[in-house]
Amino acid sequence: SQAAPAVVNIYSSRIVERDQHPLMSDPFFQQFFSGDDATAHQRMLSSLGSGVIVSQDGYVLTNHHVINDADQIQVALRDGRETLAEVVGTDPESDLAVLRIDLDDLPVIELTDSRNVAVGDVALAIGNPFGVGQTVTMGIISATGRSHLGLNAYEDFIQTDAAINPGNSGGALVNAEGALVGINTAIFSRSGGSQGIGFAIPANLAHSVLDELVTRGRVIRGWLGIEAQALSRELAASFGLRTPQGVIVAGVVSDGPAERAGLQPGDVLLSIDNQAILDARSTMSDIASIAPGTELPLTVVRNGERIQMTLEVGERPTPTEMTLDRRSDS
Repeated sequence: SQAAPAVVNIYSSRIVERDQHPLMSDPFFQQFFSGDDATAHQRMLSSLGSGVIVSQDGYVLTNHHVINDADQIQVALRDGRETLAEVVGTDPESDLAVLRIDLDDLPVIELTDSRNVAVGDVALAIGNPFGVGQTVTMGIISATGRSHLGLNAYEDFIQTDAAINPGNSGGALVNAEGALVGINTAIFSRSGGSQGIGFAIPANLAHSVLDELVTRGRVIRGWLGIEAQALSRELAASFGLRTPQGVIVAGVVSDGPAERAGLQPGDVLLSIDNQAILDARSTMSDIASIAPGTELPLTVVRNGERIQMTLEVGERPTPTEMTLDRRSDS
């Protein structure tokens, strides 16, 4: 395949502390362990993954989890060249990362429009499973638009039965012409090996994340600042709704867009921007694509009555920056 040379092996390593006697971390006791310096209590932990060269500038797409917390990242090309890579940016919520390598005459993969991917299309997975060297496996596209898997905050996976194994993460899923369809990310497995259920991030999503990480260094997403809970038929009835349409606001982020707009825990959010909410996760993805600062009309049910509100979309912070307010008195 013409795509294979553009798929690289990624070796990431980080320094971890060895298990040691608890007294060793105390400076007072360290003086009695003469000649034993701190480096003796550290070891290198290596992990293996794959990546895809997407431009002559040396940009490489891979998974965030492949290079997470790495102190050093080494990229090996199929032609034998090896080099250290720098991290341009990472996006944990889509599990994508962009690296940069400084080499000439790079093989580059061609990107395809992943909206045209159809169930039954031939798919080839290229990567470095178990570190055995570059491998190509073949299958078909089993499904598209897979979500609710609990893998990422934003999920829109292509599912394939082309064998994907540990070490394949960050590698390429390509079509019969060798164009990139997706970035192989995860497998559903009870044994740790491939069971014919692999998931890839669509090329279009990977491309848009790549563009934002290269130009801005981060991915900017619209955000409401609520924790949403699905509305079951029983819950809908208890709120006086005939159909389970909408989501329950289970919590609001302190000083977030929803709290500033007046939303409270216990409200039922029926529609955003005059679009009925049918599924919490797809609504979250739709909000993510709206530019922060946009004013959106909301329809809310509170204590049995409908209320119209306007909310100014915020910018989604990194997951560590959020604090939820789950007041139960509302």
